[in-house]
Amino acid sequence: MSKSHNKKRNVGIIYELLLRNISESLIRGDKKSAKSALEIIETRFDKSTEIYKEFRLFNALVKSTVSDSAVAAAVLTEAKAAARRCNPMTIDREKSFLIRDINYKLKDRNFYHRRIPEYRTYATIQTLLNNWRQGDTASLTKTVQFESKVAEHLLSEKKDSCVDDEKNPDVNTLVVNIMSEKLNNKYRNSLSDDQKKILQEYVFSLSGPAGEKKMVEYLKDIREKTVVSLNAFEKETSNSVILEKIGNVKNKILDE
Repeated sequence: MSKSHNKKRNVGIIYELLLRNISESLIRGDKKSAKSALEIIETRFDKSTEIYKEFRLFNALVKSTVSDSAVAAAVLTEAKAAARRCNPMTIDREKSFLIRDINYKLKDRNFYHRRIPEYRTYATIQTLLNNWRQGDTASLTKTVQFESKVAEHLLSEKKDSCVDDEKNPDVNTLVVNIMSEKLNNKYRNSLSDDQKKILQEYVFSLSGPAGEKKMVEYLKDIREKTVVSLNAFEKETSNSVILEKIGNVKNKILDE
């Protein structure tokens, strides 16, 4: 891959650099900078944008593994058609806005200097996407070379990953904080303290196994306290209708 590759317009590289910026900002305790980078991702990689369409295609070529060369060729054919359905002028304009946001909102001098281990693969895939969109004006020889390299990548074994493997703990921390703040602001006057606590625990459960375990323990505690309160109320009332409903509620709680 030529050293002249423009990493600033490589959708995969820029996305990786934004995630690294968020992680490093959080490690430094700079939540403001991390939030700015997250907002750039949310805005510029919105599902309605051409950049998002290109990123999905890019990501599929990076992460997919196929069984043989015939399947790889079929994947490349479909990817080429998808790439040509993207609007090149719109993508170029959106990338310009993305670069502007990075330069003016993050003000991170080291942003483009971080090392990306998969740089050569990312550069090859982005260049191939660009060449496909150029159609007959692109060099056929180079396009065939890039297609061969991407086909090779598709055939290579990749480490299996699950959703938990894709999580970035630092980014999750920021998202949890933002979600907690939004929930508190939205439901401050309409929910009880216990209800807000349940929502808060649910948000934190999204951060990983530790949060999930804490959420389960908290709900078990709520269930036990609720059953105790129902038993106490059951002893205090003689109303047959209420007694029947108390029994139904307890059964539902204990069946969970």
